[in-house]
Formats: sequence, structure tokens, C-alpha cells
Amino acid sequence: MAIAKVIEVISSSTTGFEDAVSSGIAKASETVSNIEGAWVKDTKVTVNDGKISEWRVILSITFIVK
Repeated sequence: MAIAKVIEVISSSTTGFEDAVSSGIAKASETVSNIEGAWVKDTKVTVNDGKISEWRVILSITFIVK
């Protein structure tokens, strides 16, 4: 039987949505092993001068506890 744990991570990017998700998972993987998946719980953008300046995501990251 496997035991999984979920952590919540907030990540941002000035490049785009996918980069915000990727960088959040990459940063979490620096200290968490056995990441199995992630769920994007929420998204937000910040706007300056009528243009998107930053993408933000809230991720639930699931990993297996050994």
C-alpha cells in the first residue's frame, strides 16, 4: 500500500502560465522526492498598463511517502 501526501505551492512567472506551473513543480522537487502529479487549483494574472505582467498559480502537488 502506498501513502501519498499533498502540499500546496504558489508559483509565478512573467513568461506564461505553463512556466509558472513548471517552475513551481521544479522548485518543489528540489526538496520533495517522488512527486507523482500536480493539480492547478487556481490561476491569476496581474495586469499593468492593460497587459498581463505576471501569471500566478496555486498548485496541489502529490508525492508518495516512502
